[in-house]
Amino acid sequence: MAAWESPTQLCGHGRQRRGGTERRAFEARRPSPLCGFPLIFPDLTPTETQRVMEPMTVTTSVVGPDEFDRNAPRICGVCGDKATGFHFNAMTCEGCKGFFRRSMKRKASFTCPFNGSCTITKDNRRHCQACRLKRCIDIGMMKEFILTDEEVQRKKEMILKRKEEEAAREAMRPRLNEEQARMISSLVEAHHKTYDASYSDFSRFRDLRFSWKIEKRFQDPYSCGRGHWRVPPVREGPVTRSASRAASLHSLSDASSDSFNHSPESVDTKMNFSNLLMMYQDGASSPDSSEEDTKLSMLPHLADLVSYSIQKVIGFAKMIPGFRELTAEDQIALLKSSAIEIIMLRSNQSFSLEDMSWSCGGPDFKYCINDVTKAGHTLELLEPLVKFQVGLKKLNLHEEEHVLLMAICLLSPDRPGVQDHARIELLQDRLSEALQAYIRVNHPGGRLLYAKMIQKLADLRSLNEEHSKQYRSLSFQPEHSMQLTPLVLEVFGSEVS
Repeated sequence: MAAWESPTQLCGHGRQRRGGTERRAFEARRPSPLCGFPLIFPDLTPTETQRVMEPMTVTTSVVGPDEFDRNAPRICGVCGDKATGFHFNAMTCEGCKGFFRRSMKRKASFTCPFNGSCTITKDNRRHCQACRLKRCIDIGMMKEFILTDEEVQRKKEMILKRKEEEAAREAMRPRLNEEQARMISSLVEAHHKTYDASYSDFSRFRDLRFSWKIEKRFQDPYSCGRGHWRVPPVREGPVTRSASRAASLHSLSDASSDSFNHSPESVDTKMNFSNLLMMYQDGASSPDSSEEDTKLSMLPHLADLVSYSIQKVIGFAKMIPGFRELTAEDQIALLKSSAIEIIMLRSNQSFSLEDMSWSCGGPDFKYCINDVTKAGHTLELLEPLVKFQVGLKKLNLHEEEHVLLMAICLLSPDRPGVQDHARIELLQDRLSEALQAYIRVNHPGGRLLYAKMIQKLADLRSLNEEHSKQYRSLSFQPEHSMQLTPLVLEVFGSEVS
């Protein structure tokens, strides 16, 4: 073993781990070299004491707290029992720690009944107190590290104060109440039930390269395997449009989310001779290919996509707490005026910052700006839409925040046609409070996040207004409006006669 180190040298390790009160107490009573050992061996000089003690020293006595391997098993240097840490400058168990403290405080004087060299173990440590105390001192335990009664009391008070401060901080820490937690959980569940992240239904929409050829028109783009044909959307006459409006309004106010799982269209009509004749006449009067057809080649497909998305928005809305308690008129007013905004919010999930496109399950359903222009929309809408999508994506919202934002957007009391403003405002306020509470809990430094999210709702209003303008321009052209679905015509309000 290396040259023997005195307790004075060893105590340097212990002082590094002690608090201010204990350190000051220790410094005031700093021992002289080899303190305590003359009491054990009064007839020996310090040099002789060193020679006697050197064989009895153990590894624990020379390994300070800062040098101890945390992965190594902790063994008490006195009795070999499992140690709980460094106590009074040595690695010991709780039993030997208490024994040393009691002995030093009582200034006990023990006598060994044998020859003064008893082996101390976990099982016999109570048999010889003299040798046990001598062993404590041998491994470097020091009475100067024992706190006085006053110091113990001050330490207890400090611990109690820290606990009280921690309890006060915990009480002030923001948290969601039970109602808010349930609300957020129900919204997340509603989103999962009405948003298919696999986009498997997209394959049921009209073909991306939709053609007016009669052979294409006879194909069944909506077949759900139920053994009959479905008519592609055509421009309605006055009677047909009125009937469709009634059916569509009924679907908005009455349909459940379970009815939105199969097709982009809500009105199921069997193919009959009159339909076939009308389709043939429409096909014969239209060229197989024209510049305008090529220009809006994406319109049928995206019309189906939007119709499908509207149905999913309706399903989501009906699971928002409190929405079903509103009147049917208010439900319809909220859905018709906010549907496109919710669709834009939801589409952010598939938006990619890498190429500024919407990726919906595969290369066949990857949409870029150019694709949307082929559905009749212009850059006056698309440029701010992409800017909105980029900004929203960069907020890195949690799913909980995203669904809360959608619900807040939908339950806006200032929508046109709304009657019970107060009730809707109350529902929106509850959602806003839940969102703010969630942000406080999960984004401690995000003081501006809520304001940024609310600004996104203002951006959506502007996008909604521009979309309405472009939709009206498109729907006033019969050759284009006839490619829209009845649900799209109803929700976005076609005025074509």
